[in-house]
Amino acid sequence: MRFSRHERCRGIEDDAGALHLTDYEPYRYRPLADTRVHVVKAGESLFTLAGAYFRPRPRACGFWWVLADFQPDPILDPTLRLEPGRRLYIPSQRVLDEEIFGPNRRRQEP
Repeated sequence: MRFSRHERCRGIEDDAGALHLTDYEPYRYRPLADTRVHVVKAGESLFTLAGAYFRPRPRACGFWWVLADFQPDPILDPTLRLEPGRRLYIPSQRVLDEEIFGPNRRRQEP
């Protein structure tokens, strides 16, 4: 699960023996110099935008959750259509590599 949004969660076993994931702390929006702004066009989704902006990373579309979390007002339901004209903040590849998936963040305790 190296690039999963749940990579820093823990599995906790309850009294009945069922495993539950603890909450994770998302990487929230920060006003960084290399953050891009994208104005949504009709038909675009978090999935397609992640594929476009995070290419050539393998399975780039799967990082839709990075876009959802990285908004000043995070997108809680990624199944809802994006409104054309909405401004989305796109973290750079550097932020993905150094901040979101970087070794320092992965080592932090949840």
